[in-house]
Amino acid sequence: MNTLFDKIWDSHVVTIVKDGPAQLYIDRLYCHEVTSPQAFSGLRERGIGCFRPEKIYCMPDHNTPTHDQDKPIQDPVSKKQVDMLEKNAKDFGLSYYGMLNQKNGIIHVVGPERGLTLPGMTVVCGDSHTSTHGAMGALAFGIGTSEVEMVMASQCVLQMKPKSMRITIDGNLGKGVTAKDIALYMMSKMTTSGATGYFVEYAGSAIRHLTMEGRLTLCNLSIEMGARGGMVAPDEVTVAYLKGRENSPKGEAWDKAVAYWKTLKSSDHAVFDKEISFDASDIEPMITYGTNPGMGIGITKHIPTTENMSVGAKASFDKSLNYMGLNPNELLLGKKIDYVFLGACTNGRIEDFRAFTSIVNGKKKAENVIAWLVPGSWMVDAQIRKEGLDKVLKEAGFEIRQPGCSACLAMNDDKIPSGKYSVSTSNRNFEGRQGPGARTLLASPFTAAAAAITGVVSDPREFL
Repeated sequence: MNTLFDKIWDSHVVTIVKDGPAQLYIDRLYCHEVTSPQAFSGLRERGIGCFRPEKIYCMPDHNTPTHDQDKPIQDPVSKKQVDMLEKNAKDFGLSYYGMLNQKNGIIHVVGPERGLTLPGMTVVCGDSHTSTHGAMGALAFGIGTSEVEMVMASQCVLQMKPKSMRITIDGNLGKGVTAKDIALYMMSKMTTSGATGYFVEYAGSAIRHLTMEGRLTLCNLSIEMGARGGMVAPDEVTVAYLKGRENSPKGEAWDKAVAYWKTLKSSDHAVFDKEISFDASDIEPMITYGTNPGMGIGITKHIPTTENMSVGAKASFDKSLNYMGLNPNELLLGKKIDYVFLGACTNGRIEDFRAFTSIVNGKKKAENVIAWLVPGSWMVDAQIRKEGLDKVLKEAGFEIRQPGCSACLAMNDDKIPSGKYSVSTSNRNFEGRQGPGARTLLASPFTAAAAAITGVVSDPREFL
């Protein structure tokens, strides 16, 4: 009996190479400025165009500044990459949403909110966090530059079929526990290699009760467990989210699409290569202390000790804590922080801004904290203003920046200085990820907001 993953994969296989990969048809290719230039160069060298240009959407996000977007980009490398994407999109006849275009934003935020990603699709981008789109009930995964060129040229990609895993989370989430906390909790239990080689389907009552934004956050972080991708079967939440969106089907086509989407679920007797279960009530607000997303603890817990660790694991653990300036058995609660970042393709959606605002409402930003609040897209920005969240945030001492990947990664102006602590809603806390020497504590928008008003790591449940 087939899993949801099998159903979508099998329906997109064009042919299978004997003892090799499958040739998989791709419904949607997203391109940003970082991984696409070499692919376009390859097409030019071969003198060919894009096979199905209408299936490809381009927008800059990694290198874009989050202020003064009406002025030329100052950094020459960033400027060149952004300019090159615009030229390539024009030369090859592709849809392009540049800076200040109201359809621009982080590509993994824009795709779902514009209805460009739909259930049952195969979706790829030269970016590991393409797994985000799996929340729509799509088969979405990151690919390399040579594969981007392959999709441009043929609308297909060669892929070995991953194994399947189902992670079931049943029960009710506690106060202040979000999809971000679910993901960080799973990684703390499974490690960052616990799902390597698998495509994960998330199931269970706790997942069904997540909003679309929550599911997008969860699937975004699948890659951090080593998974090839993550997905949630489409249901009434998915249908309600997609209804009326710009590129969603309309009229009769909508009814037909919904009927098809309802078939997209794992059969009752589907066999997965691996099954894992968690209890939602065991999860509390999470925060990371180390240099990979699996090094996380409940907000009230102490950093682990090296007791019972192997020599290799202890060396790696010690190196990580040394970089972070932290100690085994230390409590993070009350730890002074310097920066707060709300945004990224992980937590830059409207729900994340609502969550952050709900905690800072009527309070003031701590004087020692520099806060960067960056919407994932211009659509999110417009919704923030429509709901008046901008006024509440301004009153509390926060300003909203312009859309982009921002401080998720050190590819633009928003870098955390060396040695400074950042409570960040992004997806990675690797050494130097937010800037050379930056120390990143990954957390949810609730936890980031609590830190922003207290100036220290705080339990967000005290403010809810």
